[in-house]
Amino acid sequence: MTRALIIVDVQIDFCEGGSLAVAGGAQVASDISEHLENQPERYDFVVATQDWHVDPGSHFSDEPDYLDSWPAHCVAGTKGARLHPDLDTDPIDAYFRKGAYEAAYSGFEGVLAPEDEVATGDLEEDDAAEEELVTLDDWLRQNEVDEVVIVGLATDYCVRDTALDAAQAGYTTSVLLPLTAGINEERIDKTLAEFEDNGIEVLRTI
Repeated sequence: MTRALIIVDVQIDFCEGGSLAVAGGAQVASDISEHLENQPERYDFVVATQDWHVDPGSHFSDEPDYLDSWPAHCVAGTKGARLHPDLDTDPIDAYFRKGAYEAAYSGFEGVLAPEDEVATGDLEEDDAAEEELVTLDDWLRQNEVDEVVIVGLATDYCVRDTALDAAQAGYTTSVLLPLTAGINEERIDKTLAEFEDNGIEVLRTI
């Protein structure tokens, strides 16, 4: 099987000190880097997703309910949208940005960032619009990936939706739980049950 690691939204705004911080986010960034250093042979490909919001409508709110609406975060081209500095980007083969004009919790809603633009670079919306959009699913299939392992932030939101979409798309899917961090314990428990119901393996040790 051809296996890819999908690193979900390990961005500055989702880690300690960011506008929508997940407790333990920075540690997840560091732990993913260590994992890739220690087990580089485990994955044929490594990809990363980024929230990359331009105007996501009601997803942003001055009075967020923290269920469907949130404080502004990961605005395209800003420092908060950058990948966390403790995440080693050298092993990453491709970056997928999502949520320009909508919530977009799943990495499978993301499109490939331009090759000549670093993952944390400035938004060039007009140029991007002229290029053929390659989705995460497109890229994985082009590279004959049939198994995905998902890590990142947050367990009960973007990791959840990415994993469920991966399974729905037919990939053999697992979530490496120690390399994730979540927001709400009750929701995390429900998410893990959803994974089981959808044939997604939860790996509890690295």
